[in-house]
Amino acid sequence: MLLSKIYTRTGDKGTTALIGGERVSKSHLRIECYGSLDELNAFIGRLKLLCEAKMLGNIQKMLFDIGAIIATPSGKEWNNMPNINETHIKELENEIDKMNSVLQPLKDFTIPGENETNAEAHICRTVCRRAERILCHAKENGIDISDSVMIYINRLSDYFFVLSRFVATEPSRRQPQAQNLA
Repeated sequence: MLLSKIYTRTGDKGTTALIGGERVSKSHLRIECYGSLDELNAFIGRLKLLCEAKMLGNIQKMLFDIGAIIATPSGKEWNNMPNINETHIKELENEIDKMNSVLQPLKDFTIPGENETNAEAHICRTVCRRAERILCHAKENGIDISDSVMIYINRLSDYFFVLSRFVATEPSRRQPQAQNLA
């Protein structure tokens, strides 16, 4: 996307355009959905500063794709429209399983804050859960959100939970990429 001018003044009265040009209120559920995903993406950017997991960049790209899907009204399609599918979900599950394989079984609730990376991963988890609740609300109110998007977001919060545990266990695990994990 090429942006030559950042301000357009088209949103000055509280509306914004979906993909295809339809204008909706900035409080529309679609906007709330992809705004929450955008917020999650920003928090993942903070986590990336502490945890050089390649997977985090992939997740950020997926969140942009999901946002684009949600910003597209039902029945509209465009060239190269992203598709979230079982492969993307399986990729998250594989990363979860890799990290989980070296963790002790969970015996208690976890409290965020074992270290800075752990705390940031927990923030990502909770923001992801909130985004998931908003997506559920939108789906219940007639916005077409695919099952695969819902599953991906649900699995993503699981990923952040396991990552938070993984980076809390010992200092050498705060950088999962060093061990080809996460």
